[in-house]
Amino acid sequence: MKQDKKKVTGYDKYIDWKIFIIPVVLFFAVLLMPTPYGMKDVGMEYTIAPQKVVSYITNELFSVKSEEAAQWQLLTAQIMEQNMRIGALSKDRFMDRNAKWCKKYKIPVQKANLEKAQEYIHSVSDADFKTLMGKALELRKNGLKYENLTDKDKATANGGAWKIKVAIAMGIFVVLCFLTECIPLPAVAFCIGLILVFTGVISRQQVAMLYWSDACWFIMGSLMFAAAFVKTGVDKRVCMMMFKRLAVPNPKWITLIFFLIITPLAAFISDHALAAMFLPIGMLLYQNSLTEEVPEDKDLAKLLMISIAMACNIGGPGAPSGGARNVIMMTYLTDMFGLDIGYFQWVTYCFPFLIAMIPISWFIINIRFKPKTVTLAPAMNHLRREIDRMGAWNKQQIWALIIFLIMVFGWFTEKAFYNMGIYPIRLGIGVIAVAGAIAYIMAGVVNWRDYQDRVDWGVVWLYAGAIIFGRTLDSTGAAYWLARSAIEFLSNFGMDSGLPLMAVSNGLTSILTNLMADGPAAASVGPITLNMAGMVHPGSSYLPFMAMATAMASSFAYCLIIGTPPNAIVYASGYLEPKDYLRAGIPLFFFANIVLLLLTGVYWTVRGFGTLPGF
Repeated sequence: MKQDKKKVTGYDKYIDWKIFIIPVVLFFAVLLMPTPYGMKDVGMEYTIAPQKVVSYITNELFSVKSEEAAQWQLLTAQIMEQNMRIGALSKDRFMDRNAKWCKKYKIPVQKANLEKAQEYIHSVSDADFKTLMGKALELRKNGLKYENLTDKDKATANGGAWKIKVAIAMGIFVVLCFLTECIPLPAVAFCIGLILVFTGVISRQQVAMLYWSDACWFIMGSLMFAAAFVKTGVDKRVCMMMFKRLAVPNPKWITLIFFLIITPLAAFISDHALAAMFLPIGMLLYQNSLTEEVPEDKDLAKLLMISIAMACNIGGPGAPSGGARNVIMMTYLTDMFGLDIGYFQWVTYCFPFLIAMIPISWFIINIRFKPKTVTLAPAMNHLRREIDRMGAWNKQQIWALIIFLIMVFGWFTEKAFYNMGIYPIRLGIGVIAVAGAIAYIMAGVVNWRDYQDRVDWGVVWLYAGAIIFGRTLDSTGAAYWLARSAIEFLSNFGMDSGLPLMAVSNGLTSILTNLMADGPAAASVGPITLNMAGMVHPGSSYLPFMAMATAMASSFAYCLIIGTPPNAIVYASGYLEPKDYLRAGIPLFFFANIVLLLLTGVYWTVRGFGTLPGF
């Protein structure tokens, strides 16, 4: 077999100022444009409104100003204000809150104060509680007007609007840089942090911490254990076990096997982990398919890598365990309307989406990438010879497999075991991945030079920048402003109820999720669309359908490297360019939205949801 020559990637390019000047000019143009009123309004909602609402509630309930309220009184108002933000207006939702929930939303809490707050609210009638929450919501949405604020409050609201404007300008800059590769992509990740510090959105201390999230640790650890697999030859053994029974190892059938194995698993197992597990297998198949007659086949490499990423991406909606977005929308539905979707119930509604998307995705990707190689039989024969030369499993291979299996077990169980009290601390999948990478060194499987040479460290920084970008869109209110503006605009055309509203919600969520993590995308759009659903179709099956559809749409991150961890992980192969994600991602994006709308309008509508009336 011909050895794969060193690939020229985007990392080898220098900045192209002829193109780079375009995102730079657009960035500054957005910053210098007059601030729209809607942006100021959202800036006010994110900066002024929370304190105003808390003060209103403490005055109504306890006849004191918020700054003079006792700790338990302030806690009562803060919980009510946060409930109001996510649309949970009933007294029952307040009584369900605990210390863990308060910490999640960064509300200072002590057990004694929480018990006293709930004891007091227990004495308030359901009708009075709902009336107060309704008035507080009216104050937040319509009672507070930017033009009526004091000069001091206006300055605060303007500060919030400025952060939104920076996030929008940065979004334009980042997307254009990713699409054109006018500057090396890891450099874009650092530009994100620099922009946020120079514009005053976050401090220098905060930006340093943001670059090392659990997701970034997972990407890093995953690429490190993939390097260990490749060095020891475990990837060869796993690849042969998967494909040795294929009579004709055609690239089309290989990619179909990827979809048939990875997609269902992604509903129950972390898509990060699956992408990291299959990346070395895809790379191995390509590298061993090269011959003197076909020394390079770019489309074959792209076909294998994109198939792995997209198989991971389309599997997430299949079960609640397929991603944080699913749990977020289930929680919103329970908090806002008291409706629950069971685990198996979710699977029966959403798994048909996977069944429909597997053949569609496989067909589209094989249409978009046309490899010259028509059979991978030479690659499989070469693998057999390599494995025969290896002989029996050696010590390093056994350790590599044992450590990997322990890591996989940790990924599956760490959250459940923490909740059960078996683990005293929550580890997170990123910590487990890095622990596994260090375990490979301690077991003598690899040395640091292996990691230095075999891990694409640029991808680690690239995804770190993507995480910061998504968090900025979420925390500043920029994603909320985009979602609210789009929905308000489209409501003028009658798209504010039924399937048209769902189509708007799905489309908006799927666009946002290409720019930020799926969880924040669902969290940004979900409360808006569920509130609208509650107004236009109260008490109907439309509510759980909207929750499931929003969660599913937030997995449609097919178009950009930064959309999902699997996209970033397969980019580390060095075989893909940003435009390759668009080649496959754009048609998949539209087909996924169409399939989801058909699933809702036909299967879900005919089946209904328990005893809830239809819409």
